[in-house]
Amino acid sequence: MDLFNCITAFVKAVDHGSFSAAARQLRISPQLLGKYVERLEDRLGAKLLHRTTRKHMLTEFGHDYLHHARTILAQVAAADTLAASISAEPAGLLRVNAPVSFGMSSLGPVLPEFMRVHPKLRVDLTLSNRISDLMQGGFDIAFRVGDLDDSGLMARALADYHLILCAAPSYLRSAPHLNTPNDLRNHECLGFAHKELLTRWTFDGPEGREEVPIDSRLTSNHGEPLLNAALAGMGVILQPRELVLPYVQDGRLRQLLPEFRPSSRSMHILYHSDRQMVPKIRSFIDFAVRMFGRTS
Repeated sequence: MDLFNCITAFVKAVDHGSFSAAARQLRISPQLLGKYVERLEDRLGAKLLHRTTRKHMLTEFGHDYLHHARTILAQVAAADTLAASISAEPAGLLRVNAPVSFGMSSLGPVLPEFMRVHPKLRVDLTLSNRISDLMQGGFDIAFRVGDLDDSGLMARALADYHLILCAAPSYLRSAPHLNTPNDLRNHECLGFAHKELLTRWTFDGPEGREEVPIDSRLTSNHGEPLLNAALAGMGVILQPRELVLPYVQDGRLRQLLPEFRPSSRSMHILYHSDRQMVPKIRSFIDFAVRMFGRTS
């Protein structure tokens, strides 16, 4: 702090042209301001100012040092501004993009809690399974399931996205036996139009990982139509736990092959790397990590 005072005194003395004027602006005595400048010169081992009883002039070294001194003071001011913005109350519009099933089943139900805590914040939530570019879409935040592209965005890892294999009892009554993932070749599989799930499903079982090719009569890029089809007895679905679990719990769907765990998919929250971490973005990231982050 003493070094900061010394640098401030030096810059103010140059800007105001005299020790007395600079001292008035800093609300200290001219004698104290002079001591600050002398202490800085002693630290640097070089004269910054040629002083007379009536005026002072920069030395050659002082002229060069002045540029660095101004930069230091500007950086300190910027850091103070950043600290103030971080501690400020989140406000304004926050634009969030999320996959449809996750947004409806997981994010949507807890979003009111976030907004109650931050009454000055407005949220525009867009649900889409299409991979939207944050910059072109104008989004501040995006949730992404699956492998990430090298986009230059900042990413925070959340808990893995788990899937459940299930079907309605009405379908299973007349369907072929299903003892291993390989038996899915003989079943009606309701396909999710995503590159990782459209043509093959992957399971981790007692003997390692198994990949099973699937052929679907019905595919959709949203999980809800596939859920409705499964409830109607049209086939087997592999969908997020949050979407199907209520129907498994009430018996309208039955979990299949519990000893073969569908391979989980990574999930991240993304935000711009070149944007200041303003309160609305920081508060939402903290909220998302608390709600959906890894527990261990």
